[in-house]
Amino acid sequence: MPEAPLQSSSVVALRGTPLVHPVRNPGMPFDASWLDGLRVNQSAVERRTATLGTRRSVKKEAQAAWLLKAITCIDLTTLNGDDTEGRVRRLCAKARQPVRTDLLEALGIAPQGITTGAVCVYHRFVAAAVDALHGSGIPVAAVSTGFPAGLIPHPLKLKEIEASVADGAQEIDIVVTREYVLTGNWQALYDEVRDFRAACGPAHLKAILATGDIRTLSNVARASMVCMMAGADFIKTSTGKEGVNATLDVSLVMVRMIREYQERAGVLIGFKPAGGVSTAKSVLSYQILMKEELGRAWLEPELFRIGASSLLADIERQLEHYVSGRYSAFNRHPVA
Repeated sequence: MPEAPLQSSSVVALRGTPLVHPVRNPGMPFDASWLDGLRVNQSAVERRTATLGTRRSVKKEAQAAWLLKAITCIDLTTLNGDDTEGRVRRLCAKARQPVRTDLLEALGIAPQGITTGAVCVYHRFVAAAVDALHGSGIPVAAVSTGFPAGLIPHPLKLKEIEASVADGAQEIDIVVTREYVLTGNWQALYDEVRDFRAACGPAHLKAILATGDIRTLSNVARASMVCMMAGADFIKTSTGKEGVNATLDVSLVMVRMIREYQERAGVLIGFKPAGGVSTAKSVLSYQILMKEELGRAWLEPELFRIGASSLLADIERQLEHYVSGRYSAFNRHPVA
């Protein structure tokens, strides 16, 4: 038998009080003393993350509500060499209506009440995405600064940011120079991200650390702190193009740096895992991590995003299973 429809009160309870978008992170002067003693116990991190899927169980109606919330935090992404304007416009249509109307009606949700958190594209497609999303309230995020390697000249990185903002991007996902992290040149990393922050103007800055490239959890911790000092509004795990992308281990380290920065600077910083978060089961683990480590506010798109492309299709499959009791083929839930 199919499960009973979601009651609206369940979704309201999950949403909580609507949030005003956090104040922009103004950054602060570079202070190397904040990095002193930043060491990470990898064994302790692994023990902590190993319990995330076992200490809490989210089932049935609660799971459906959490997955609907996850959809609102997705940066629906296409970053392929064969992207076209047509593909980007289809992606934007999916962002406007990420779940089939019949499923939302069965769940007791108004169709216009669920959209993705943003659409993320290369600079070339920013203007098309802005046009396709006009009136929806869904922001366009542009990857920038020579994504994914970040090895173009610094002045060109700044011009790319400025061009995307001019085309209407409200969020800029920058990549840092990994060499600065690997050689411990924290002042250079700070200066670079500070320049990116200035070039963004009103657009929010999401700093991609490329955690699979910078090798150690201690490097992840220090790079996270430096990027926040320099004014990053979000810190993000990966480009999705590294050999290893988002993991719960690096995410735990990053969110604890967010917590420390909040305690020291009084500023709320967002978090974005990206790359490899492709199943409903995996996204629940990240939601639990955010709730336990940072609190309820970090389940909202103002402070939590998931960089993903195929994740949405799996969430829609799980919601259909909740409604009908049957799993459908994955290809019946195309992203675009």
